[in-house]
Amino acid sequence: MTFGEHVLKIDPAAETDRIVAFMREQVGKVMHRRGAVIGVSGGIDSSVCLALSARAFGPQRVAAIMMPEKDSEAESEALARLLSDAFDVQPTLEVITPALEGLRCYQRRDEAIARVFPEYDPTKGYTAKIVLPNNLLDNNTLNVFKLTIITPEGEEKTQRLPLAEYLQIVAASNFKQRTRMTTLYYHAEERNYAVIGTGNKNEHEQGFFVKYGDGGADLKPIIHLYKTQVYQLAEYLGVPEEIRRRQPTTDTYSAHQSQEEFFFRLPFKTMDLLWYAQENNVPVAEVAEGMGLTEVQVQRAFDDFKRKQRTTDYLRMNPIGLDDVVVEGEPS
Repeated sequence: MTFGEHVLKIDPAAETDRIVAFMREQVGKVMHRRGAVIGVSGGIDSSVCLALSARAFGPQRVAAIMMPEKDSEAESEALARLLSDAFDVQPTLEVITPALEGLRCYQRRDEAIARVFPEYDPTKGYTAKIVLPNNLLDNNTLNVFKLTIITPEGEEKTQRLPLAEYLQIVAASNFKQRTRMTTLYYHAEERNYAVIGTGNKNEHEQGFFVKYGDGGADLKPIIHLYKTQVYQLAEYLGVPEEIRRRQPTTDTYSAHQSQEEFFFRLPFKTMDLLWYAQENNVPVAEVAEGMGLTEVQVQRAFDDFKRKQRTTDYLRMNPIGLDDVVVEGEPS
């Protein structure tokens, strides 16, 4: 059979049963916790994790925490409430804007943006986002980030982002994910629940998460699933269609931004197939033929996956103690 989308098909019912059994075993018998806390934003991953948690522990033992801030998209809270209603879970609203203001999140970020675009002023209606070059298959460029601002009149201006400003913007923006993580742990400890991580295989393996932010959790039930497989589970579990058809966003920057333009540079259906092929050593020629691509395009994607994994190894590392390190010349 020609290489194609069939390789990513799963049995959603069997996979749901397998994940639910895993969640019950780990949370109840290993962690000795009574239920689950999940941050919900109207995104597909958190929606699937909430649906799985409701099956595993019952809706009454699932806490759905909505954590918007002033840059959040307006529809995120509405979709999170729609999701909670669909699975009979009572949502809790925690607006994290005051905490972020106290940490000078917005001030630190905007100072860096203004060094690139001196006219940038969010009080006058300017918004901003970080982007990568366009479609990876058609553009043989490295992952060089650019800064885009949108003026009050709707004009977009883009410049290459210097390293110092990039680091400051990202460091400041990461306060958002880390503030959400501490909020989730408050609610988990208050209830003796476990924090459920919502990261999928794409995000974890390629480094699209914040260390000790959205990467901080007790259990990660969908970390083995490609994004397209998460969508298969979502349909089976009955996640509302409004959420399933929503474009995945970062919901981090003040300007609207898809996950594709910020990080992945490929549509998920295309990326998942290419990534599966690379992980399973499918020959480049076979992949190209099955997907209607050139071998150059396939290899370009493979190289990008390896580059992202290599440069984000630090994010997946556990804290290192002295006895964890093998010194050259000493017995291991």
